[in-house]
Amino acid sequence: MGFLDRSRTIAPPGWNRWLIPPAALSVHLAIGQAYAWSVFKPPLESAMDLTGTQSALPFQLGIVMLGLSAAFGGTLVERNGPRWAMFVSATCFSSGFLISAVGAWTQQYWLVVVGYGFVGGIGLGIGYISPVSTLIKWFPDRPGTATGIAIMGFGGGALIASPWSAQMLESFGRDSDGIARTFLVHGIVYAVFMSVGVVLVRVPAAAEERQVVRSAVNVSARNALRTPQFWLLWLVLCLNVTAGIGILEKASPMIRDFFAETSTPVAAGAAAGFVALLSLANMAGRIAWSSTSDLVGRKNVYRLYLGVGAVTYLVLALAGNASKPLFVVCAMLILSFYGGGFATIPAYLKDLFGTYQVGAIHGRLLTAWSLAGVLGPLIVNAIADGRKAAGKSGPDLYTASLFIMIALLVVGFVANELVRPVAAKYHEPEAEAVR
Repeated sequence: MGFLDRSRTIAPPGWNRWLIPPAALSVHLAIGQAYAWSVFKPPLESAMDLTGTQSALPFQLGIVMLGLSAAFGGTLVERNGPRWAMFVSATCFSSGFLISAVGAWTQQYWLVVVGYGFVGGIGLGIGYISPVSTLIKWFPDRPGTATGIAIMGFGGGALIASPWSAQMLESFGRDSDGIARTFLVHGIVYAVFMSVGVVLVRVPAAAEERQVVRSAVNVSARNALRTPQFWLLWLVLCLNVTAGIGILEKASPMIRDFFAETSTPVAAGAAAGFVALLSLANMAGRIAWSSTSDLVGRKNVYRLYLGVGAVTYLVLALAGNASKPLFVVCAMLILSFYGGGFATIPAYLKDLFGTYQVGAIHGRLLTAWSLAGVLGPLIVNAIADGRKAAGKSGPDLYTASLFIMIALLVVGFVANELVRPVAAKYHEPEAEAVR
């Protein structure tokens, strides 16, 4: 497989670095389909007699595998290069759909869980981190903008996948055969689409990369785990994601519950539109806030995510049902901070640890996402269920969870304030970093 070797991806003289973001987007727009899994939930529940909890298993396992594969595969991604990583991602992600298609055809739901959740989840994790260090090396002058463009694709992938998947299910049918055909088409189309990135991606020539390496602190992934800075950023990412994903997962029922007891309740169609607005805010925040971080600094933009995010949650808790526009604007702002946190963290890692093994460090940090993906929805759903059982309704279902999110964001704000430059004892010798 010489084509995948890192040496075969070295850019020739005059290579246009602006070809790298489209290569990254071809992968991130594909794996961003994960945010559109809910489209498959109702037909799967009907065709295979599943509960809502059971139909969520592929998505939940996929997010867990994303964090684990990014953590354990990060060093391999750095060693073998972005083309190898994108190829592995495309193979796993597409194969996950093909295995799921077999599961739907044969009525074996465990194959859907293994295919989409386990195999596809590995593709999610490797694909998510595959372009990060390459983008940072190509764009040392604006790493936030570069990684924001790519990671924006993950947030926006559902805007393409959701209507596309829904249309295919309408065309093929919402029974097991129709679901299987839809999975099959997904697997084939995403394999072709992601292969564009595999072919297009390049790494900087040695002379260019050496200049970047010498201009920064360089810390290995192993040493990064020994620093307080890594664990402070792990906590910051985990808490910021927990706060955002709690609203994202519960968005449609939350806005309907908040205004259920008013004179103008929110209809199901309007609630669906609200979810689409949150997806746009999530996507826009990834490029807008990460680009802003190139101008104001990473610590300052995380002060915005965590500090203003806490204030915004307070407004929702105290006056969220006073006005629909107020509720929508606050929720969109929170989701823009959620997306921005993902897009800015690679550049923050580069500032602290250098470019030496930033992809591997980023992979290990994404275990925070695995925890937050479980923690955020658990907090919001468990409290809402408990309050409903106690006879509460409307905003009272969510007030306690909103105040918990405020507390988490305050803790994250303090953790961000404690971040300092990495001590010299953790640095790699310059000769090793250049090699």
